[in-house]
Amino acid sequence: MTVRKRLATRASRVGALFLTLAAVLCAAWIVPLANRDAAPPPHLAPTGFLDDGWGDDTTSEDEKASAATGDWQADHDWGSLYNITKRYGAQDAWGKTDDLDRKITGQGVDVAVIDTGVAPVPGLATSGKVVNGPDLSFESQTPNTRYLDGYGHGTHMAAIIAGRDAEVPAGNENDAKYFVGVAPDARIVNIKVAAADGGADVSQVIAAIDWVVQHRNDNGLNIRVINLSYGTHSRQPYTVDPLAFAVENAWRQGIVVVAAAGNDGASSPLTMPAADPYVIAVGAVDHQGSKTFDDDTVASFTNAGADIRRPDLIAPGKSAVSLRTPGSYADRAHPEALVTGDTSGRFFRGSGTSQATAAVSGAVALLLQQRPNLSPDQVKRLLKSSADPLKNDTSTAQGAGTFDLKAALETSTPSLLASLQSWIPSTGTGSLEASRGDSHVVDPANGATLTGEVDALGEPWDARSWSTASAA
Repeated sequence: MTVRKRLATRASRVGALFLTLAAVLCAAWIVPLANRDAAPPPHLAPTGFLDDGWGDDTTSEDEKASAATGDWQADHDWGSLYNITKRYGAQDAWGKTDDLDRKITGQGVDVAVIDTGVAPVPGLATSGKVVNGPDLSFESQTPNTRYLDGYGHGTHMAAIIAGRDAEVPAGNENDAKYFVGVAPDARIVNIKVAAADGGADVSQVIAAIDWVVQHRNDNGLNIRVINLSYGTHSRQPYTVDPLAFAVENAWRQGIVVVAAAGNDGASSPLTMPAADPYVIAVGAVDHQGSKTFDDDTVASFTNAGADIRRPDLIAPGKSAVSLRTPGSYADRAHPEALVTGDTSGRFFRGSGTSQATAAVSGAVALLLQQRPNLSPDQVKRLLKSSADPLKNDTSTAQGAGTFDLKAALETSTPSLLASLQSWIPSTGTGSLEASRGDSHVVDPANGATLTGEVDALGEPWDARSWSTASAA
């Protein structure tokens, strides 16, 4: 992660209103463009957007899917979006209609993807598919980097959620020759917080969530889902953590927050904000390279948490094939993630709770099209009550089990009272530095690390004043 050089002038702060960051970050840092094509500088600490699992084709899905003809075939690859949408019920949803007699494909639902940006690659490039919110990254002030995904992570997530090839005829979304995400007619709201090396401070993520809450219904938007394939190793309880407070605020305003459990393995607690019990925390399921569900297990990289907080669900996150961002950091650093037999060069394979989170965000979009009046608590209860426990793995890391969208769509709506969550709410008055955990951005020019109770602008952080303003 890298903090960028500051300009001589700094935007003034309006009290402690942290939403100001969304308006002024682009005037506070510049990107050294001379190094855009070089490998990113070494991270001094883990980034919240992990890339450890690019490729990770341990069951030879590439080879099996291209064995017959030499060309990769999606229906022969258990990590393809074709098989993910088929196995977990999305294709069943596409065959149903809502109360307006529209196919349930995510129509009318916007999903905010707070990530590394979204590239206009085929499958995400059709008019209206992606709407740009603010770019809060350290690359926001230059036209050739603003909104775009120089890292490759955000594009991968957005495509899992709502990718759709332009040539797909309506009603043919389940044709294996096309790339189609879980909710192919949902709209992506791209909120970029991380630079091409994955560099993002937790204060930028908090500002992005605040922006979503404030603008969720502006100018025709209908943001009902936030996808956070992101996490920090916070060193404080969720009950005071600012990032936890931000996601709870979104939840109270009717926005379902879906967050990654983390990729540190079974002995690790959930990352923040998945550690907050209000949101939907997602782990990953490993398909083991077989058609049957009977041998599925929790993916070994999934954070299991502790009894106080486990993942709520697991979802497909092992060797998932989504859209590639040519020339991005992930693309250059991980050629092993290219899909063997893919003559189009469009596809890229990744494993992680990030990919699993994106799959659940797409599922939530489908549920909210079917039943737009669902509260976030009702959505969470529906998904958990209809989930399928693993047959071959009793690990508590699976939560309620793998999400089953077909079952969720057919389950009656739980009452508001039965769905109501009554956890201790976060106050947001804790430490910003503790929320960062071991994730810090570093200025490559001088090696300075952003630490302490200051935000990404280098301005003092007043947690109590911010939490009051954010809640308002």
